[in-house]
Amino acid sequence: MRNALIIGGSGEIGAEIARVMAAEGFSIGIHYNKNTSTMNNLKFEIPPSQWKGAYYGDLSSGEGIERFLESLPQDWDALVFAPGNHSAQLIQNVSVEEMDHFYYIHVKALWMITQRLIPSMVRKKQGNIVVISSVWGEEGASNEVIYSSVKGAQISYAKALAKELAPSNIRVNAVTPGFIKTKMNDQLSEEEQFMLSSDIPIGRAGTTAEVADGVLFLVSESSSYITGHTLRINGGWY
Repeated sequence: MRNALIIGGSGEIGAEIARVMAAEGFSIGIHYNKNTSTMNNLKFEIPPSQWKGAYYGDLSSGEGIERFLESLPQDWDALVFAPGNHSAQLIQNVSVEEMDHFYYIHVKALWMITQRLIPSMVRKKQGNIVVISSVWGEEGASNEVIYSSVKGAQISYAKALAKELAPSNIRVNAVTPGFIKTKMNDQLSEEEQFMLSSDIPIGRAGTTAEVADGVLFLVSESSSYITGHTLRINGGWY
């Protein structure tokens, strides 16, 4: 049975990825920060024989990342990096503290966690890493410049790391969700959501299950010749 670690596993997308991967036979470990209720629910949804534990970590600082890594087992077959936070404001209004917050959660944590877990995958000559980026990491978005830039960095990292790890039979891919129906997007008014959906060729928001199915494909043998790829799950948007 393969072991999968979901970073951000207590978020809506991360939790759905955990459910889908567990249903396909993976043993699941969950990283969480504030969403303890979702983490506790997952513990009861996933069969005990497939529950590898929940690991607390505040990834918004270097110290928090280090403390998280100290508590984390290093032997995993798959890593899905899906922490989520968001901010919409003009670049000139973004504080230095908020810049650091986004950098640590989306970039530095990705670097440090993969650096810690890769040696075990290399020894076994197998592994899968999937990074949940965003459509804005590809296209960029006004009023979301910081978010767009760290999400773009994730895509570049996945492409470069895929080349570095391919000789060890470790595949690295990125997923870029578009407009997905989550609580994060509930902050938008009905009119704003309607306008966004009208721009999407399929004509609606995506679901967390559709993102999770894409991740499952990338960690399965069905995608055994795919690495360094960015899988767009966006209904044809952009």
